[in-house]
Amino acid sequence: MTETTRMTADAAERASVRERAEQVLRRLAGEHARLREDQWRAIEALTVDRRRVLCVQRTGWGKSAVYFVATALLRAGGTTGPTVIVSPLLALMRNQVDAAARAGIRARTINSANLEEWSEIEREIRSGAVDVLLISPERLNNPDFRDNVLPGLAHTTGLLVVDEAHCVSDWGHDFRPDYRRLRTFLAGLPERTPVLATTATANERVTADVADQLGDALVLRGALGRDSLRLAVLRLPDPAHRLAWLADHLEQLPGSGIIYTLTVAGATETADFLRSRGFAVASYTGQLDDAERRAAEQDLLDNKIKALVATSALGMGYDKPDLGFVVHLGAPNSPIAYYQQVGRAGRAVEHAEVVLLPGPEDAAIWRYFASLAFPPEEQVRSVLAQLTADRAMSTQALEPLVDMRRARLELMLKVLDVDGAVQRTRGGWLATGQPWEYDHARLRRVAEARENEQQTMIEYARTPVCRMEFLRRCLDDPEAAPCGRCDNCAGPLFDADVSSSSLAAAESFLGRPGVEIAPKKMWPTGLSAVGISLKGRIAAGEQIAPGRAVGRLSDLGWGSRLRGVVGPDSPDGPIPAELAAAVVEVLKAWARGDDAWQQRPVGVVAVGSHRHPHLVHTLAEHIARVGRLPLLGALPPVRSGEEGFRGNSAQRVRTLHDAFSVPPDVRAGIEETPGPLLLVDDLVDSGWTMALAGRALRGAGAEAVLPLALAVAG
Repeated sequence: MTETTRMTADAAERASVRERAEQVLRRLAGEHARLREDQWRAIEALTVDRRRVLCVQRTGWGKSAVYFVATALLRAGGTTGPTVIVSPLLALMRNQVDAAARAGIRARTINSANLEEWSEIEREIRSGAVDVLLISPERLNNPDFRDNVLPGLAHTTGLLVVDEAHCVSDWGHDFRPDYRRLRTFLAGLPERTPVLATTATANERVTADVADQLGDALVLRGALGRDSLRLAVLRLPDPAHRLAWLADHLEQLPGSGIIYTLTVAGATETADFLRSRGFAVASYTGQLDDAERRAAEQDLLDNKIKALVATSALGMGYDKPDLGFVVHLGAPNSPIAYYQQVGRAGRAVEHAEVVLLPGPEDAAIWRYFASLAFPPEEQVRSVLAQLTADRAMSTQALEPLVDMRRARLELMLKVLDVDGAVQRTRGGWLATGQPWEYDHARLRRVAEARENEQQTMIEYARTPVCRMEFLRRCLDDPEAAPCGRCDNCAGPLFDADVSSSSLAAAESFLGRPGVEIAPKKMWPTGLSAVGISLKGRIAAGEQIAPGRAVGRLSDLGWGSRLRGVVGPDSPDGPIPAELAAAVVEVLKAWARGDDAWQQRPVGVVAVGSHRHPHLVHTLAEHIARVGRLPLLGALPPVRSGEEGFRGNSAQRVRTLHDAFSVPPDVRAGIEETPGPLLLVDDLVDSGWTMALAGRALRGAGAEAVLPLALAVAG
């Protein structure tokens, strides 16, 4: 056969493959669907050339069509193993299973929400009955899955798909250490197994990093403009104006959509306020259980609600092509993350409204989340020092031995696992004994990149140039150009005015003080490991009662005011008049509410503070004066105060369990007037200062201890 003949035959084969691909696409997306040129290039590379491909394409471009069409072609061509899709969120998995069915593809998913189905699914995989298997990145390092399922799966995989591939790169806006386990998966794939990585949000640096990790990859990078999106920014003076603006304009926004907030408290408060104004909305946060999240997702899909008020827990993977709007109450900390979220809208409608309502408190929230990043070297070394190579230690057993909260500890261990310093086994974590160095330079570069992204997001809100062009340049899109539609290009569609009635309602809603302080009822596990003989349930005679605080540091209404008074950088001083009045309102509501105290307090005791002694003292004095109660005194301050505490409960109890002494004047007051005491502090974070100070007072004879604070962290 001559070279010309071979080329002709190859071209004919590729033309035949393309026709079959077009047929599959029509089953998937309708009779009028046609492959985009880069979609075909990706499918051709995967199915004919058996290559690795990285697709960086805008949301709505059709990345899922690429891997479903490729799967159908590979399976029809005799590929025995399933396509494995690594996907970050359950919402995406559920959407993808439904989409696969439309193309005649049988898809199953293994994730934390369907443990009872795992055995059946594994049998179906072995029998060849599964065309597509969707797994979460966390499964890649689950010991049972990693050791018993993953090797065989890697050996038989027909196509590996890495969705939201920017998560692989620690330069990406949503880096996840579990994704780095894909290196192991990739290494176990048979030669010429095709691999597809997809993302809508990767700049040149992230693209290069992901492509390098894939190996010899074809990079298909398209223009990232979204003709359906109309971007706008409105700068409003405070949270009340932002909620009032929503109440006045939500009905005018097209169709149904998403309202993003930066915090769980913000999502909850916003949803509650909008419901109070007659809107059908639901909240969606990482604190909801899976059933509640599914119900909220489905209500939005079915247009039963006007909006889903969500945190970034909904950021990736939610597929509702006809979303008509996305509003942000507060700016995400990165223009790339922002583009990811607004890209959910306008995929199957001619236009969608995208409105950012930034606030001055955004930067404080960004700083808080940045504080939860990879720990400093001394903390990492302290964890490594506790681990051995021959005895696995669970996270729960390790937690009391190191001063780190569990979520941060688990994240750090996953990174160390990827780095080879530790290994996760069925019983917990083992030290590998491999040399490990703390990469100060890389972490510093990543931190600097994050700070630059935050500054860029501030610039986005202020820029006089085209907003879509600005975002596309942040993503290094070479085709970035003015869109002609955003508020800077075409003029504002919305004004910043709010009605007096909505503003009054928002101010009243946000101005209501009072949140509950939940009492501790159980000792942290593992205290015996640090020499503390406390376990199980806290004795009833040592517990404090449920308490009250003015608000949370993350509240839309009280948050910024409280952070200015009790935050880590706030100066000490007398209690501000506004907060003093709010405390009185909290006490009034507490006294007459459905869960009111059973007996009026007979005295006030302050928790001594190193950071804010004058604030706490004047707070206690004010309560005693207004309530006509004796101020019995203060417990001596304990070093390593509660303010700004970010460690775990076991370490906190280790520090405080016998640290509080009850002064003679306080003890005498308890003996003289038996009854409940108000225990006053400025900030409740872990809750153990109140619990253990109250335990000391109960031990001194107090009949009950009612905790009262200005703020609750979180």
